[in-house]
Amino acid sequence: MERGRGEWASVSRGMIPLLALHTVSEYSRLDRKPPITAGLLAANTIIYLRPNFLHPLLPTIDQVWFNPHLILKYTDLKRFFLSPFFHINESHLVYNMLSLLWKGIQLETSMGSAEFASMVATLVAMSQGVTLLLAKSLLLFFDYERPYYNEYAVGFSGVLFAMKVIVNAQSDDYTSVHGLMVPTRYAAWAELILIQMFVPGVSFLGHLGGILAGLLYLRLKASYSGPNPVRQFMRGFSHALSWPLRLLKSLFRIQPRISGRGTVGGRIARDTLLMWRCDACTFDNSGRLNVCEMCGTGRNGDGPSSPGLASEIHDLSLEELRRRRIQRFGR
Repeated sequence: MERGRGEWASVSRGMIPLLALHTVSEYSRLDRKPPITAGLLAANTIIYLRPNFLHPLLPTIDQVWFNPHLILKYTDLKRFFLSPFFHINESHLVYNMLSLLWKGIQLETSMGSAEFASMVATLVAMSQGVTLLLAKSLLLFFDYERPYYNEYAVGFSGVLFAMKVIVNAQSDDYTSVHGLMVPTRYAAWAELILIQMFVPGVSFLGHLGGILAGLLYLRLKASYSGPNPVRQFMRGFSHALSWPLRLLKSLFRIQPRISGRGTVGGRIARDTLLMWRCDACTFDNSGRLNVCEMCGTGRNGDGPSSPGLASEIHDLSLEELRRRRIQRFGR
């Protein structure tokens, strides 16, 4: 999160096109494209750019600044839930979105889109709630009113710190944090301190709230074995969205192609099951025929279709009939 109350302008200085190009490059390498991560990137960027057709629908940044005093005084849920998706300037947006791209691809690929969406929704609420609780506690116990309780902040970095904790929770490696080698599982803590020391205008409490939210999420997930209600909702929502596509597939489903006496896929053709054997020459005929292909005898033993052919058939010996059958099959 980033602090401030200065003038806010959604002016692109060329960093957003570079962000878009980098995102397309990263996604093109993936076999499975994580949709929730892409949606979050697009939502944050569109909110910052504020296109004309959405301008009347989107609140201004002055209406969504995260301010503990105003949230608690007026029960302002708009500030509570929307402030993570607003950014002060282009560099603030691009830095956060690059971090979201890297962390989102890892987490969504490993846990699935439904669980990742539920995790992000949970982390937004938890990081904001923990930050609010910290600010109120500092006011009550240490009389820290000006530095934190009346602080204005926006940005997705609180959620990103929580995601960083989750990504690195099981790692035993070491990583470089701005040139400092630290155990990977403690990288979020090192980044919290270093950013606070060298980057002006950042929200220490917002970042700390994100780290604590990530730790709390891992603890709750480890202790709770039941179904995640948020994840169940996300799965149901995605299932509902895919209903039109499934309907179209069922309407235009390709039927198996029949060829000769069999079908593609190894099924037995109906004609094969309805074959009948001629009483005169014992030739097996297709069920679609009512006259024997070999001798011309009717299907129900009604006699041959031609009197001349009938007398010829009766005059032939059994050996001659067999010879003619072999000659017919050999062609």
